[in-house]
This record gives sequence, C-alpha cells and structure tokens, in this order.
Amino acid sequence: MPLLQKIEKWAGEPVKKSQSVGGGCIAHAEKLVLQSGRELFVKSGVAGQAVFEKEANGLRELAKAQAIRIPRVLHVESDFIILEFIATGRAGSNFFENFGRQFAQMHRFTNEKFGFYEDNYIGATAQSNKPDGTETSNWTAFYFNKRLLFQIKLAEQKGVLSQRLSRGFSQLENKIEGILQGSEEPPCLLHGDLWGGNFMIAENGEPVLIDPAVYYGHRETDLAMTRLFGGFQPQFYSAYNETYPLPHGWQERINIYKLYHVLNHLNLFGSSYLGQAESLVWGYL
Repeated sequence: MPLLQKIEKWAGEPVKKSQSVGGGCIAHAEKLVLQSGRELFVKSGVAGQAVFEKEANGLRELAKAQAIRIPRVLHVESDFIILEFIATGRAGSNFFENFGRQFAQMHRFTNEKFGFYEDNYIGATAQSNKPDGTETSNWTAFYFNKRLLFQIKLAEQKGVLSQRLSRGFSQLENKIEGILQGSEEPPCLLHGDLWGGNFMIAENGEPVLIDPAVYYGHRETDLAMTRLFGGFQPQFYSAYNETYPLPHGWQERINIYKLYHVLNHLNLFGSSYLGQAESLVWGYL
C-alpha cells in the first residue's frame, strides 16, 4: 500500500496538503495537513532495519524524564513514523539558559544499568547498547567496548583506519580507566547525539529534542557532543552546571567523549575526520 494511503487509513481522513521539510540526511521528512486541518510530521524513505521503530522508542524514553519537550510519537511502522508537528519559532534571550536547565534535569533521570534494552542508531551507524557482563555496571568497560572499540572495528572494516590511529588506540586501551576515573555516576538518560541540528526551537520559544540515539550512560558524553560542532551558547553550559554541577575533572574528559562521535563521522563521511580522530587519541598518550 502506498505511504499516503497508509497514513490516510490510520488518520481516518484524507491528506489535503503535503510539504517537504528540509534538514534530514537519512530519511525524507514532510509536513502533512489532513482534511480536518490537523498537522502531522512524517519521516519515511528508510526501509527495514527498524530505524523508525527505534527512533520512536528513543523519543518515548526521553519523554519519560518529563524535563524537556519531546515530539509525541503518534504512529510508527517499519517504513515511516508520524510525529506531532511542531512549528518552528524564534529563540528568546533566555532560550539557552532554559535549554541548559532542562537538559540538566533530563540527566537526573537514571537507570540501574548502562546501555539500553535495544540497539539503535547514531545517524546511519548501528549503535550497540546491550551490555555484556560487567558492562552493565562498569562505565569504563561499556564505553570502551560498546562505543570506542565498536567504531574502531568498523573503521577497520571500512578501510579508513590508519596505522597511526590503530597504534594510538591500542595504547589508549591501557589508559582509559585512569582517564575516566572520577566521573563515576549512576547511568543517566542520554540523548546520545546532541549537536546543533538535533534540537529545534518551538513556536513558543522552548527547546525541543529530536533525532535521538538514546541510551543510559555518563552525562559528560552528551555535553561533549554539544561542544564538537558548536551551536550552543555559553548560557547553556552555565545554566546546566548551576542546575546539576559536573564532576571534578570534566574538562580533561571532553576529548575522550568527543572521540566516539569523531570516529562515527570517520566511518560515515571518510578520511576528512581521520586527523581529528588521531589527534584526540594521541592527546591522551
């Protein structure tokens, strides 16, 4: 059955208007207006691999914290997802202050174990979330195996792993426990992929989180990603730290958490990220 017919069957009324929405690089996104005037946001165009089901589960998990606005999941099938349509607004003078405060509150939502009940995706890359053995309670083991080592093995498979990066990563394995020492906290709810393109400003000026790569881990990983490509003003960080102060030494751990995302970009977009990955690794050696 064509996509439009599926949506009309679910909605119980015809679609009056459709409009493409930019911003996505994986799925096709559009705004639909039903005959009744109801507005929907629909993502489609990715077949199989449960991409949209996993996105829906991530959004629902973020909503559990009741800390920051998350688009409501209205319906999901293997080839599309329907979310509430949120009109874009403008940021007020206190937008990033409110955003930082709400994001800190979201990070207070915790779990007993690291990881997540299912694997999902970070961008177009598979993200391994199911912990093995001590990884359920040992953040260093989880982060090294399920995040860094996973990406390094993928880089090797893709032929983008240099000898310098491989040699440095082998040495990093012996140092990572010391690097992460002092950051011990309960597993908290993470967006997982928070950069400037994965939040929006709603019509009333409030922040909205979209396109998550959810799991439970250390909150410094989320904050490191926000610093990788910019887009977050200083008020975001000051309000965050006032609401939920970071553990001592967080500045020294930023780059180890940036590394996961740079390795992912190396695997997604190629060797233009190789030098940055090598610098992050060798900076700890």
